[in-house]
Amino acid sequence: MSNRRSDLHPEVEAMLATLDAGFPDVAAFPAVEVRSMIDARRAPLGGQPDMRSVQNLTIDGPDGDPLPLRVFTPHAAADGALPTIVFAHGGGFVFCGIDSHDEFTRSLAEHTGSVVVSVEYRLAPEHQAPAALEDMYTAVQWATEHAGEYGGDVDRVAVAGDSAGGLLSAAVCLAARERGGPKIAAQILLYPVIDDDFDTESYRLYGEGYYNTTRAMKWYWDQYAPTGRDDMLVVPARAESLADLPPTVMITAELDPPAASGVRYAERLRADGVEVHEHQLEGLFHGVLTFANFPLTPQARQTVWDLIGEVL
Repeated sequence: MSNRRSDLHPEVEAMLATLDAGFPDVAAFPAVEVRSMIDARRAPLGGQPDMRSVQNLTIDGPDGDPLPLRVFTPHAAADGALPTIVFAHGGGFVFCGIDSHDEFTRSLAEHTGSVVVSVEYRLAPEHQAPAALEDMYTAVQWATEHAGEYGGDVDRVAVAGDSAGGLLSAAVCLAARERGGPKIAAQILLYPVIDDDFDTESYRLYGEGYYNTTRAMKWYWDQYAPTGRDDMLVVPARAESLADLPPTVMITAELDPPAASGVRYAERLRADGVEVHEHQLEGLFHGVLTFANFPLTPQARQTVWDLIGEVL
């Protein structure tokens, strides 16, 4: 029997039941096995929405190792330079990548009229914090120099990410502030994993039975940052001040354990003088924006596209 709320939308209940049956208990396996299981579930790339161009390239990463990027240029680029969004995928810092988020990044490019640079950052636990953050920072530096070659506006470079990628996007904004650049036009945080506080109301209410669990979240953090969590570039909520950060889109999902931390981060941003556009996806769960075929996703995405339009 499910211990979930009885008032869920029938489509949400059905999807959560499907995920209960099919998504692995990540904490029960070594990271490399989890990665293989998740990869095996992924559908083949569909190449939709259609783009003006999609280019795979490799740049020098922060340690000199190759850093793969995929640059999506929508057809709107024919009319002039577009905002540029450097995107960090979710996946608990452990799995997923450019391919897993290909449809979402295409849709992000098309519906926001932006060039999207998707980043294949190094994964944990083989590469622990702050490796992924430094990869993201390097990609933002690259975009501010080269986005114009792909139809992007180098003076309007934003960062975005879902889940773990939301944390990396928030952290790269803090890094850019502390390091004196590059200038970031906006941070778009989609149900971000913003801290490691497992004792919030949303963890207490939704930490079990709603796809993303407290047990899984603790495991993800142990893979990514078993130590060093006092550093704001590892846990953005550790920053003493959030002043002078870029305009922010904060999207949380009601049924998501990290939701309360995202709301709290948005409140802190506002208190420190940052422009915040905030929305909670009522009755929806972690990861929903990348479930392209889920009936409630299009409406949720439209809200996100509209808020991104406001900051870009």
